[in-house]
Amino acid sequence: MSLSLENVTFTYMPKTPFEKTAINDVSLTIESGEFTAIIGHTGSGKTTLLQHFNGLLQPDKNKGSVYVDGEKITKKNLRDVRMKVGYVFQYPEHQLFEETVFKDIAFGLKRLKLSDEETRERVLAAAKTVELDEALLERSVFELSGGEKRRVAICGVIVTNPKYLLLDEPASGLDPQGKREIMKLLKSLNERGITIVFISHSMDDVAENARRVVIVNDGRIGLDGTPYEVFKNRELLTTWGLDVPEVTKLFDNFARESGMDIPHVIKVSEGVELVRKLQAEGRLAQ
Repeated sequence: MSLSLENVTFTYMPKTPFEKTAINDVSLTIESGEFTAIIGHTGSGKTTLLQHFNGLLQPDKNKGSVYVDGEKITKKNLRDVRMKVGYVFQYPEHQLFEETVFKDIAFGLKRLKLSDEETRERVLAAAKTVELDEALLERSVFELSGGEKRRVAICGVIVTNPKYLLLDEPASGLDPQGKREIMKLLKSLNERGITIVFISHSMDDVAENARRVVIVNDGRIGLDGTPYEVFKNRELLTTWGLDVPEVTKLFDNFARESGMDIPHVIKVSEGVELVRKLQAEGRLAQ
């Protein structure tokens, strides 16, 4: 079971003076259960790529195919695909519009023609999954904090029980606490069996949370591997307009200045443990 792009090319505004090929002959498979980050410089094609996985965009004619669990996406099965593959846009709270949180979450269920009781059960279950306080359900979405609004937006997608969840910059615009809570939520959803694929500009968020990192560079796949494998390529990332996590830069600089041979660090927790180890060995002052 997987999401798969096979030799996909997509062009915006073809046959006009503004024609731009956003992704070019891209093949990529996301296996069920993965927690994958997609990164790349602004305009690299990462959002275009992501939007193909649930049919928001479709390949140029005769230039590739997209499959969900082995079934090719076509105009005829788009509805079924989008029930299985949920998509959360960047700043999704800007798309909240109903008068209460409950109604906003329930909006995506209307097409299923459920009874009022079934709808309520689904909304309550989804709210519990994203750790959204039931007391908030009858409040206006505009009374909520940024982090709460983001949870409501995610809840409105997972209420339909998607197998895959695609998110464009899920932590964008949130304060540090809000970012931690959203990434913790995504980990929790992944542990419940939902495949997570997210775009991020924060290398720290990617390093701390993703198990796989895919770099899109100028419309093609540049690198694909574990966070450790990807973030070892600091010079290459720099040429692509990307960076490494702040803790990686800190310890890389420290290693050069001290002449110490130390492990590659990409997470803050690893940095803390490394400092303790070096202090215990007497290689670093207390």
